[in-house]
Amino acid sequence: MDSIEIPFDEYSARVQKHLEDVYGIRIVTRDIPDPLTGDLDGAEIDIDYAVSPEHRLFLLAHLFGHTVQWNVNPALFEIGRRYQPPVNEDLIPTVIAYEREAARYGLAMLHEIGITDTDQWFCATTPPVTRHTCCISIAPAKSAIFAASGQ
Repeated sequence: MDSIEIPFDEYSARVQKHLEDVYGIRIVTRDIPDPLTGDLDGAEIDIDYAVSPEHRLFLLAHLFGHTVQWNVNPALFEIGRRYQPPVNEDLIPTVIAYEREAARYGLAMLHEIGITDTDQWFCATTPPVTRHTCCISIAPAKSAIFAASGQ
């Protein structure tokens, strides 16, 4: 799917509004120190002002996934904090599972608001460590999102 076919600006705005209105997650656009383009703390998602609309949509969805993880299981915060490239070989299976779960939460949230034409793009955009497994099943992710939001 070509990125031209996806209305990234529109979808980013829809996702941001949904995250702020439904989940109470504050979205801040600011300068993020290189080499990062986004950051989060479990209650707020920060996105660099210089990213493209396509990258912004990806970051909103993926960082939402990590936000859900940290709120459902606070111990997962430590995984995110501990792994910095280069990743110790022993941590790779844990990192793969962690990133795959975040991608699944992000994809489930996109589906929750009716954005269902981005699956192929989202999986292709997901970093290689999780790309091959991020879109296997979103049912468990949807259950956890609803549990985290009290729905």
